[in-house]
Amino acid sequence: MKENYNLALEQLKALFDGEHDEMAVLSNAAALIKEATGYFWVGFYVVRGDELSLGPFQGSVACMHITYGRGVCGTAWKERRTIVVDDVHQFPGHIACSSLSQSEVVTPLFNANGDVMAVLDVDSKLLADFSPDDVAFLESAAAIVGNSIYVYSSACYEDKRR
Repeated sequence: MKENYNLALEQLKALFDGEHDEMAVLSNAAALIKEATGYFWVGFYVVRGDELSLGPFQGSVACMHITYGRGVCGTAWKERRTIVVDDVHQFPGHIACSSLSQSEVVTPLFNANGDVMAVLDVDSKLLADFSPDDVAFLESAAAIVGNSIYVYSSACYEDKRR
């Protein structure tokens, strides 16, 4: 599996080299990560004001808005860290978008200033389905995606202010 992850990370880097369009990058990243992992649901929630709004995803219908600090996604945003949940039914305030989801990983995407701009959300139909290698892959993928669209755009904004 680790070889597949290394290949997927190389594909993400090549695919997004020079590409900075948020919708295009998030859409292709969701598809590539879903293909690489086979997990039940892979997608992004994007920070819009004081909530996360559903972005591009691969999987079944999902929640459209998540408030700051609520559920796994809102908590990862608030705490600015990856959260791994082995059993979503044991997570206080879990938002059940699908009854099929049993375990979840959410990792934030940052801009150049360290602000959370989006989160990558991955759900599995199995309990405790995420290994340390899975989590490392998802964090690396989120960093590649975030650097392509949020670090780049922050740097361009700073350049224009000078």
